[in-house]
Order: sequence, then C-alpha cells, then structure tokens
Amino acid sequence: MTRTAQPPAEYWFEERCHITEWWNTPADAAVSVARARVEPGVTTRLHRLRGVTERYVILEGRGRAEVGAGAPREVGPGEVVVVPPGTAQRIANIGDSDLVFLAVCTPRFVRDVYEDIDPESV
Repeated sequence: MTRTAQPPAEYWFEERCHITEWWNTPADAAVSVARARVEPGVTTRLHRLRGVTERYVILEGRGRAEVGAGAPREVGPGEVVVVPPGTAQRIANIGDSDLVFLAVCTPRFVRDVYEDIDPESV
C-alpha cells in the first residue's frame, strides 16, 4: 500500500501546532506518521497519549522536549525523542524559525487517545 496522491492539507491542532497527516489509515492500524510544525516561541500543550508510543523525529529547528519527570532536553535536526504510552509530553520551539518534526505513533494516532493535561485547562 502506498500513498502517491497530493499530500493532505496542513491543519491547526488544539495542541498549538500545525499538522499534516502523512500516513494515518485504519488499513494500517500499526503506525501513523504526521508532520508537525510549531511556530517560534510556542510551546505545545502538555498532553499524553493513552496506549500509544510516540516518537518525535526532528527535521528542522531547535526545540526543548519535556517527557515525563525527566529533565527538559534540547533537540535539533536528526534527533529522536521517544515518548512511552501515557507519559506527559510537550515541546517548545526555542529557535527563530519553525520547529518541524515527524510524529510517528504506534499504534496509529486516533483522536480518542489524546488527553490534554495542561494546567491551563484544569
């Protein structure tokens, strides 16, 4: 199975980032791949994914990733951040240009697994 059509349009997600779904289909429930774009100075909302491991594959820009109780970690192109299922996570764009990364989820991301736990919403 391949996708050769025009890539889907980018959309704004309430997590405070722009998303383009590169691969997310019920026909392949094992994985999804989305391109995420975070604007300069923006930090995504603190959230967790129930039952899903997420990997941020950093493509462009500079970020500060927070995963669980670990210390924040600065990341750049070529680095991978692994977020275990159910673990609090967010990423801040600490650069002057967009922070762009792939969000690779296993099993695939579906809206029902997303839980916003940002203190602003509690």
